[in-house]
Amino acid sequence: MTWLLLTAGRGPAECRMAVAGLSRILLAEADEAGVEAELVAAETAPHGLMSALVALRGDGAETLARSWEGTVQWICPSPLRPGWARKNWFVGVSRLSPPPPSPDLSDRDLRIETMRSSGPGGQHVNTTESAVRITHLPTGTVALAREERSQHRNRALALARLAAALDGLEREADRVAGHRRWSRHDALERGNPVRIYVGERFTRRAP
Repeated sequence: MTWLLLTAGRGPAECRMAVAGLSRILLAEADEAGVEAELVAAETAPHGLMSALVALRGDGAETLARSWEGTVQWICPSPLRPGWARKNWFVGVSRLSPPPPSPDLSDRDLRIETMRSSGPGGQHVNTTESAVRITHLPTGTVALAREERSQHRNRALALARLAAALDGLEREADRVAGHRRWSRHDALERGNPVRIYVGERFTRRAP
């Protein structure tokens, strides 16, 4: 799977209009090429989109992505400010790495160990392996439970803690990915466009 981020950068509302229009063009072009495409996320703003994140899958996805990477120019008199001289608007298109699949709690990914509890509880916890430690092998995340006298209950408690820890990792990965996407707004370079579109119908023209 390939992710493409279309961003208006810090451009005016016309650039946000361009992101909205170009994201539709990208989805339609993918469909014509037999590439599975999905609008994963879109940051809405007045008159258009600040950014659009499109996922591409299947044969031809890589070729299509390469043909879009870079700066895309939209040539059109401003639909918002009639009579304004400026008519060139720019959108940045960059590749992002998709996040790893969400970790699951499949038995094959877990290492479950029992041990004697060292916590309070008297003779029982010192002589019975009631404590449970579970390691999620793909991520190395470890959860331990030893409060309960029953090994079965400690196992359930450790699994719950592990699930919560993995959820936290996933949320942090989403936060980092979001920060990276936002940082791309400042990376928009104008000039040397890889694609040029003209007019409100977004007719493609050779660079």
